[in-house]
Amino acid sequence: MYSLLLLASSALLLCLLLTPVCRDAFQRAGLVDHPDQPRKIHLRPIPRVGGIPIALSYVAAYALLLATPLNARSILAQHLPLVWGLLPAAGLVFATGLIDDLWGLRPWEKLAGQAAASVLAYAAGVRILGIAGFSTANWWSFPLTVAWLIGCANAFNLIDGVDGLASGIGLFATLTMLVAALLKGDMPLALATAPMAGALVAFLRYNFNPASIFLGDSGSLLVGFLLGCYGVLWSQKAATLLAMTAPLMALAIPILDVCLSIARRFLRRRPIFAADRGHIHHRLLDRGLTPRRVALLLYGVCGLGAAFSLLASVAYNQYTGLILLLFCGVAWIGVRNLGYVEFGVARRVLLGGTLRRVMSAQIQLRHLEESIRSAATPNDCWVAIRDTAAAFGFASVEMRLAGEAYEARFGPAAESWTLRIPLPEGGSIVCTRNAGASELAAGLAPFAETLLDTLRARLPRLRPSGSVDPEIAALAEGVAGGRDRPVTVSVR
Repeated sequence: MYSLLLLASSALLLCLLLTPVCRDAFQRAGLVDHPDQPRKIHLRPIPRVGGIPIALSYVAAYALLLATPLNARSILAQHLPLVWGLLPAAGLVFATGLIDDLWGLRPWEKLAGQAAASVLAYAAGVRILGIAGFSTANWWSFPLTVAWLIGCANAFNLIDGVDGLASGIGLFATLTMLVAALLKGDMPLALATAPMAGALVAFLRYNFNPASIFLGDSGSLLVGFLLGCYGVLWSQKAATLLAMTAPLMALAIPILDVCLSIARRFLRRRPIFAADRGHIHHRLLDRGLTPRRVALLLYGVCGLGAAFSLLASVAYNQYTGLILLLFCGVAWIGVRNLGYVEFGVARRVLLGGTLRRVMSAQIQLRHLEESIRSAATPNDCWVAIRDTAAAFGFASVEMRLAGEAYEARFGPAAESWTLRIPLPEGGSIVCTRNAGASELAAGLAPFAETLLDTLRARLPRLRPSGSVDPEIAALAEGVAGGRDRPVTVSVR
C-alpha cells in the first residue's frame, strides 16, 4: 500500500510542477491551439501539450519507486518484461500525438502510428483472451486487441472537446481499474494505474474549465491507449463471464462516443475521420449547458459506469448478465435523449417499413431498366413504363417516343403535381402524381434518372411498333419539347 501511495503522490506532485512549466514554455514559443468556432469553443490560444507533463510524471514516479527499499521493487522486477514491452508502445503513441500537436499529421499517418504501437503492445502480452464468456481463438485475439487499443486511443482523442472532459473521464476510468485491482488483489494492475491517477488529478487542476492547457493528441492518445492496455490486463485476471465487459463499462462514455461518431458518419456518407459537431458533448452544449456543466454531467455518467463496472467485478456470474442488461438499458435511454436525427431515421427505415419500400422501389427500377434494354419497339418500352408508373403511385402517365404516343390513367386526378422527362428527338414522358401519395415515394428521382439513361441508350435501336397495345389510347402526333432538357416539376 505504501508503494501505491508513493507512486500516486509522486506522480501528482511532479505533474503539478511540470504542467505550468510546459504550459508557459509552449505559450512563449507560440505553439498553441487557436479557436475556430464552432468546433473549438475556447476563447484564446491555449497550449495543447498536456501529454508531456503526464508522461514525464508517470515515468518519473516509477523511477522514484525503484530508488526506494519498498516491497514493490520485487513486484516490478517480476513484471519487468511486460513493463519494458509496453514502454516502446506507449512511447510510440505519445510521439505520434506530439508530432500531430506540433506539426500535424494526416489521419492515416496517425492511424499507422497507433496500429504499430498496438502491435508492440500485443507482442508484450496485452492480449484479449475472451469476451463475455466466449474465449477468442488465437487468430482472432490479434485483430481484436489491435482494434480495441486503437479504438480506446481515438475515443479519448474524440471526447477531448470540452475543458477537463477527457482528463476527468480518464481519471474516473483509472480509479475504477485501481479499485478493481485492489478488490481482486491484482497488485501489478494497481501499480500500473496508481501513478496515472495521481498525474491526472494534478493535470485536471489546470485543465478544468477554464483550462490553461489542453491534453492535446499527445495526452489524449496516450491516456486512452494506456487505459485500453490496462483494461485488457484487467480482463485477463477477471472471471470468464466478466472478460472485457467491465473495462467496456468503465470506459463507457468515450467508447460510446466513438461508436456513435462512426455510425453517424456512415449513415450520412461522410468520411469516418471527418471532424464534426455531433459528439456527445456537442449535443449537450447545443442544449444550452455550459462547458463546466457538460463536464460535470458526464463525470456523473462516468461514475455510474464505474459503479456498474465494479458491481459486475464483484458479483457472482449469475448476476453479471443482469448487470450488463441494466447497463445497456441505461445507455440506450441516454442515447435516445441525445436526439440524434440519424438514428431516428435509421430506426424508421429498419422498423417502420421504409426499408421494404426502398427495396421494392429498387426491384421495380431494376425490372424497368432490364425491360427497356431488351425492348425492340416503343410499345415494348411503354408497357414497362406504364406498369412501373402504376407501381410508383402515379395517377397517369403519357409517353411520346420515336413518333408514337401513349397514355394511361390509373385513377382520378385530385390536387397533383407533374413530372416531365424530356427525351431525344422531341419525345417526353409526363407523369402525374396526386399530392400525398406515398407509394414508393423514395424512388421517384431514381425512376426519372433510370428512364433518361436507359431510353437515351436504347432509342437508336428501336424499330416502329407497327401496332400498339389495344388497351392504350393513341395521342395526337406532334409534341413540343427541346432536346436534352432537364427534368422539371410543375404544380397544377
